[in-house]
Amino acid sequence: MERPISDVRTLTFDMFGTVLDLSGTIVPALRESFRSTGTGTDPSKFWDDWRSRQRIEQHQDTILMLGHTGYLDSVGRALRHTLRRHGIEHDNTAVLGLQKAFERLRPFDDAQQGLLRLGEHYRLVALSNGDQKLLDHLAGNNVQAEFDRHLSVDRVGRFKPHPSVYRMAAAELGCEPGEIMMVASHSFDILGARACGYRGAYVNRYRLPYEESSLAPDIEVSDFTELADRLLGS
Repeated sequence: MERPISDVRTLTFDMFGTVLDLSGTIVPALRESFRSTGTGTDPSKFWDDWRSRQRIEQHQDTILMLGHTGYLDSVGRALRHTLRRHGIEHDNTAVLGLQKAFERLRPFDDAQQGLLRLGEHYRLVALSNGDQKLLDHLAGNNVQAEFDRHLSVDRVGRFKPHPSVYRMAAAELGCEPGEIMMVASHSFDILGARACGYRGAYVNRYRLPYEESSLAPDIEVSDFTELADRLLGS
């Protein structure tokens, strides 16, 4: 039997796409790059393809077990693949320039405010596929709320939703899995955490259906404002 949600004292957060607004930074960077080179590709469509390819790169990294290469490496591989797919000529300078945009990522407004509210009652932990150095920079400098820990999948050499990530986090935090709630806008992350005994909050900001699984989220909300209201009883 699962422990009641009232036992949850720690919230672990996916960062990229849940707390941090990827498209809000990356699409303008693409638009500027394409404008300067005379590329007619739609930046929003290109970003959708780039992001989808990055997920494939991450899954292959974990499944093939050929050696974990890290988040930014998967970003670069996916970017080069998407540039080739769209027939856009490129060099390493252009690729590195677009990758640097990830260092400027900012939180969604609702995430910024929701984290500040939640931090008054819960321990906040970043649990991310991001490289440790990048995660430390973004969580430490670009988000107002203070995270108790920044836990990167670098520690286990596998991307989420591999079970080793969630088990590592529980061990590092000295918690039983049922005392932790995973907060993510990606259903696979909630599914992976729930399979390891976590509670789950699905922030469905992209209006996507959850996986067909009995491992459903305990809470489904549209943004962090609603999440804070639900968890804090407001």
